Amino acid sequence: MKIGLAQNNDIDGWIKLLELVKDNFPGLDMDEYKKGLSIRILEQGALVAKENGVLIGALLFSRESKELEFLAVHPQYRRLGTATALIRHMFAFFPKGSCFTVITYREDDPKGKAARELYKRIGFTPGELIIVFDYPCKKFIYINE
Repeated sequence: MKIGLAQNNDIDGWIKLLELVKDNFPGLDMDEYKKGLSIRILEQGALVAKENGVLIGALLFSRESKELEFLAVHPQYRRLGTATALIRHMFAFFPKGSCFTVITYREDDPKGKAARELYKRIGFTPGELIIVFDYPCKKFIYINE
């Protein structure tokens, strides 16, 4: 598996991955997402994981707010360390002591069970309860060590 910054030629593969997982992202507007993806690629805030040239994982992050904004792994490549590798690669762009956030589903929501377990395993700690796109969510926090 190779991880690196996304390029414009990764957009088609990224959107194919997004189509597989879009039901896990309430409020997702595909047109707006595509615009945001292009911007993040220009800002070097988009990472891809590839296996034999095929896009198997994707991560969007904000360099300014240090927020992990989107993370997805192709269903056939889950539980192989792809998500962890993408997150660790993101951390490497920032100095030690940087504070990161990610928003995911609340504890009682079965949709977010795997994501919450992943974030906790990496070292994120639960933060405040919030509402995003009229959906109850939870913020998690991580200090880069």
